[in-house]
Amino acid sequence: MKNILITGGAGFIGCHVVNLFVKKYPNYKIINMDKLTYAGNLENLKEIENAPNYEFVKGDICDLAHVKEIFEKYEIDAVIHLAAESHVDRSIINPFEFAQTNIMGTLTLLNHAKESWKDNYENKLFYHISTDEVYGSLGKEGYFLENTPYDPKSPYSAAKASSDHFVRAYSNTFKLPIVITNCSNNYGPNQFPEKLIPLFINNIKNNKPLPVYGKGLNIRDWLYVEDHAQAIDLVFHLGKIGDTYNIGGFNEWTNIDLIKVICKVMDKKIRKRTGYF
Repeated sequence: MKNILITGGAGFIGCHVVNLFVKKYPNYKIINMDKLTYAGNLENLKEIENAPNYEFVKGDICDLAHVKEIFEKYEIDAVIHLAAESHVDRSIINPFEFAQTNIMGTLTLLNHAKESWKDNYENKLFYHISTDEVYGSLGKEGYFLENTPYDPKSPYSAAKASSDHFVRAYSNTFKLPIVITNCSNNYGPNQFPEKLIPLFINNIKNNKPLPVYGKGLNIRDWLYVEDHAQAIDLVFHLGKIGDTYNIGGFNEWTNIDLIKVICKVMDKKIRKRTGYF
């Protein structure tokens, strides 16, 4: 039996990871800790909410006493750390909130993992999920690699870069068993409508303006969220302790080209629904 703490499991990526692990590994006990902020939604977990190997705990990863209580109560063997503030625009408005959650929250979890496991690290793992935005901007060609130098460009990516460094520091200093993955932009079911794809779909449905930054020529790689969840499963079970893995979709689009596709698809759906041709 593995007792796995998944943080942020009611969020967009987290709910897909929780659903996958609860269904696929009935011999694992999955403890989902989520603060249930604006982006957390327990409706995304209705299918497994009564599963015998699943339990939800409402809590803040920055709450030292509560995190300690969870580690002790459930005898946590592994952490899959997804909880984070994750929107660039929001980080510009409130950098302190992003630093608090993404840096101090991660540090709280790391320290309690170290204290709870007390240097007996056999079959233990701290898995930190991060973003490719820590690498900054990519040139016209090529890909981010695991050894690409960090160059964060926003308060969000700076906070995530810092949390990555703390995870590696605990590995180097305390020999904590860790893995890190840095993923590209996720899309798919249950995504809060502040990110590009769900925002534009929602705005088209509600006849709202479609905000395009500049000429929309920024290029992003898009990763389907269920593919990401399967990659997390793979790294969790087969990843080498201490290593970093980049997870991408090999699916690059300029923002404007992606927006045009969304408009075309939504136009067809609206025409079909209304009967207007």
